[in-house]
Amino acid sequence: MVSMLLLGSCHGKQGNGESASGNRAQTLAEATATARPAATGTADSTAAGQDTAAAAENNMPEAEPVYEIYTTEGTITIMLYNDTPLHRDNFDRLVAAGYYDSVLFHRVIPDFMIQTGDPYTKDKDKSSLYGTGGPGYTIPAEIRPGHTHKRGAIAAARLGDTANPARESSGSQFYIVHNENYCSHLNGEYTVFGETIDGFDVIDRIASIPTRNDRPVKDVRIITIQRIL
Repeated sequence: MVSMLLLGSCHGKQGNGESASGNRAQTLAEATATARPAATGTADSTAAGQDTAAAAENNMPEAEPVYEIYTTEGTITIMLYNDTPLHRDNFDRLVAAGYYDSVLFHRVIPDFMIQTGDPYTKDKDKSSLYGTGGPGYTIPAEIRPGHTHKRGAIAAARLGDTANPARESSGSQFYIVHNENYCSHLNGEYTVFGETIDGFDVIDRIASIPTRNDRPVKDVRIITIQRIL
């Protein structure tokens, strides 16, 4: 198992992940054949394929997908970027498979970010592993100069540079920027693959929850995520 050490904060804290052990995680390309959920044939995926084909036929840019993240604190609406297709498509597959249903926001640092996507957080008996879970593969970096850590940015968590010089992303864990003024030093270091378009008040609400060692003292969960466009 390779643990996911996730970004250190603007306050100089380090991630909660353990040091890497065992074999290195697969890349997304290596894992696709075995890790792709069977749900790729769902109506949402079919509709996405039809949209892509229609856009190509009309020589129009493909619409960027939009999702609603339903949490116990309210709904956050996000849009993913088409110029980070590996991250976009991976997120879409995980959503279609229900992968994010019931995961916690396990790491919250006000004025910095809120982090989620670890499947271990569905099980309270695995609390010592929170922050280390994932689908068993990483995603090659898609760091684009035009995508910055602005308020509401959606970015992929990852192991630090020492263990991960290629800056490959976690297969499932991501964070949402709370305050861009304290996150600009992350630009060019992590893959930003989307942005929030509604629900900033929900981000604020989650970020305001008291924490102990960066973990909220009350559970804040993703109920489910649905693609709406």
